[in-house]
Amino acid sequence: MNNRKKVPLRKCVATGEMRPKKELVRIVRSKEGEVSVDPTGKKSGRGAYLSKEKEAVLLAKKKNILANHLEVSIGDAIYEELLELIEKEKRQSK
Repeated sequence: MNNRKKVPLRKCVATGEMRPKKELVRIVRSKEGEVSVDPTGKKSGRGAYLSKEKEAVLLAKKKNILANHLEVSIGDAIYEELLELIEKEKRQSK
């Protein structure tokens, strides 16, 4: 019998790639309209997934993809936080 677990896949809103959920970072808009980075993937609210790659974050910022997807304006602080998170994870994986 096949006992392998299914790996949950999510789509990166910037690149359009389907990837395992653990390879993506979730950005959440709460009911109050606050936008935050959700590294756990468990906060309640409208979510969008981005690849943990600098290029994907910069593309999302350039084309305003997150703002369109979450239907709220996104401040530069969120993009900075995403870039810091990506850099931090790269350093830890080495």
